[in-house]
Amino acid sequence: MHGPVLSGWLLVALCGATGAYCLTRTRDGTAREGASARAEALMGFGMAAMAVPAAVVPPPGWLWTVYVAVFGAAALHAAARAGAGGHHLHHLIGSLSMVYMALAMAPGTAHGAASAHAGHAAGASGSAGGVPVLTGLLLLYYALYVLRSAGRLVPAPVGVAAGAGAVPGTGWGDRPELARACRLAMGTAMFAMLLTL
Repeated sequence: MHGPVLSGWLLVALCGATGAYCLTRTRDGTAREGASARAEALMGFGMAAMAVPAAVVPPPGWLWTVYVAVFGAAALHAAARAGAGGHHLHHLIGSLSMVYMALAMAPGTAHGAASAHAGHAAGASGSAGGVPVLTGLLLLYYALYVLRSAGRLVPAPVGVAAGAGAVPGTGWGDRPELARACRLAMGTAMFAMLLTL
């Protein structure tokens, strides 16, 4: 059956496209918005790489150490800025989630790298990887985040939204509704990845 491998590739495409769009946002807006877009691009590309089906491309053993190092550094960066508000706290949780998933899928864990990565990326259900309570808390966080993000994409009534649309001639990077849609897509992908951990 090709469904599990197909779902892994769909996650790769979704996260990769989201990461690429976030890169286009890095050159638009304020320095703070650019930093947020860079963090989201890193998350998108990292999630895309993690979702590659292991049955097609087996991950090398050192890859999990790279994930832990890169997203551990991203978590420290987000933690240093979490007091400034914005998306820094969400970036901190996202980076720590990536570290957690990498540790759960690393060789030598109860789940094992190959089986965890195959189950994770392909959507197979098997033995649990990681700590069930922590996985459950992260699933709850991302479920609430996705619902909140989806609510922000619902169009406002016509009278309220007057003048709030995209300005003609602006680039793709300064469209707030596209940035919100990307955050929704990454939150949904993270939920799916944690669900199959």
